Parts: sequence; structure tokens; C-alpha cells
Amino acid sequence: MKVLFVSSGNSRGGITPIVKSQGESLRKSGVGVEYFTIKGKGLKGYLKNIPRLKGYLRTKNYDLIHSHYSLSSIVASLSSRLPMVVSLMGSDTHSFLWKNITKIFCIFRWKVTIVKSVKMKKSISLNKSIIIPNGVNFELFKPIDKDIAKIKVGFDKKNRHIIFVANPNRPEKNYQLAKKAVELITSDSVELTIVSKVNQNIVPYYMNAADILLLTSFWEGSPNVVKEAMACNCPIVSTDVGDVRWVVGSTPGCYVTAFDPHDIALKLKIALKFSEKKGRTKGRDRILELGLDSENISNKIIRVYENLLK
Repeated sequence: MKVLFVSSGNSRGGITPIVKSQGESLRKSGVGVEYFTIKGKGLKGYLKNIPRLKGYLRTKNYDLIHSHYSLSSIVASLSSRLPMVVSLMGSDTHSFLWKNITKIFCIFRWKVTIVKSVKMKKSISLNKSIIIPNGVNFELFKPIDKDIAKIKVGFDKKNRHIIFVANPNRPEKNYQLAKKAVELITSDSVELTIVSKVNQNIVPYYMNAADILLLTSFWEGSPNVVKEAMACNCPIVSTDVGDVRWVVGSTPGCYVTAFDPHDIALKLKIALKFSEKKGRTKGRDRILELGLDSENISNKIIRVYENLLK
């Protein structure tokens, strides 16, 4: 089976880690995956890629296209009549305009639409969409000795460390809320560190060195950063976005908050006490229990491909 992954190539390093990780996990399962990246920004920039993709497809043979995010999927839809699987990632179903544009393509063009959470499925109001969250690479995201991890990322061993793993300049990541909450703790020994634009292989070291992962997003689909932190057994404080509440469940050391800096600060203090007394969570066991490792998710996607091609 040969599949073309179509996605944005505008991020640092080209393909976003979440898309690359899924493609590579499918390759390990025997699927022939190749990548086509969209260059340019905004609707006009994306549409300029239609001739590029048409020309590329004339020289290749694929069984289907699996595109990621709505804009990339629209480009793929207008470039080929191959069967299409589309993965919507979160922001695709947030704004009123894109929600309705996406829904039209879901109904009339895309054979299979994958969403990442129950909230996304309800948001887009499309019963035929399939819920398949992104999986976690357990070979990469795993427990590492905390002292070794601190040395690797340069953390002061005497301080308590909260990490914010996102680009703070992206409005939906709501960094200012995280900053306000940490400032309310009023402790010189507590540090908030932004982890952005670093090599993916280094991120697990930050998650193992940290006392807490903090996520304050306004919206998400199924934030992989939470699942990855859980795979590293890192305590978590997160706003109630995407499927976070379901993912963390009742895991001790993981806390869901309101969009209020005082509530977040309170949960951070509780999580810091947990980290001091217990050290790490059993988040990795929870991810395995939910079947959110990349191998299991790959098998689900392969079954989608097989059913489509039948």
C-alpha cells in the first residue's frame, strides 16, 4: 500500500513532528509512506501549491492521499481525484468560517475524516467522522533519570521547574495565562521555562527534568504534548481543552483547571507538592491503558486505509 502524506512544510524543520511521527510509525507497520509539503502561508499561499502537487502526482502512483489540517486537505482535494483520508487537528474546527468550509469538503469530497477527540466531532457536527487521537512514540518519550535530564537541558538542580512546551507567540497557546499563574506562586525557586523550537529528540529530556508540564491553551484537538508528558511520567497541569480530561483521567499528579490564573496557581502548588513527595506519576501506564501508543494508533489508521480501498 502506497500513501502520500500531504501537510504543511512551513514549520521549523519542514514537516511538523506530529505528522512525521505518524508517518514513520506507519512505515514501521509496512505502509509505503511518502511526503509532500505545502510551501507558503495563508489561503493564497496554499492554493499556489495546486500546480506543484498536480505535477508531482503525474510522476507517482499512490493508492490514496492522507492529508493533515484543513488547508492542506483542500489543496490535495483540488489537485487529485485519489481517495482521501483527512486528519483534522483542532484549529480546523474552531472558527465558524473554517468549520463550515471544512464540513462542505467532509460531505462532498473527503472519503474519511479523522478527528482527534469527542469535542472535535461534536464541534464539526459530522456523524461520519472517526475519532483517532495521535499516538505517542514510546521509544522517544520515556522515563529518564531526572538528574541526567536536568544536566542535559541545563536546569538548576536546586530549583523547581515548570515547562511550557509551545510557541508562546501563538495566541491559542495562551502563554500570558501561564505566566500570570506562575507569578502568583511568588517563589524564587520556581522557574517557568518555554520549550519551543528545540529538536524533538531533546523534548523528552525537558519532560523528565521538569516538575510539571503546564498547558494553558484556549483550544486543542488532542494535545500530544500532554500524552508525551504522561509517557515520561511527568506531572501535568492543564486547562480543560480537547480530550485532556479523558486522557489524564484520575491519574494522581495530573490536574485539569479552569481558565483562571488563581485556579491554575493553586493546582500548580498541589502538583509541586506531589512532585516533591511522589516524584513521578504513572501516566505512562494510563497512555498504554487507553491504547494511545503510536503502534496501536497506526494499526487503527491502517484499518481505515484498508476499509477505504475495499
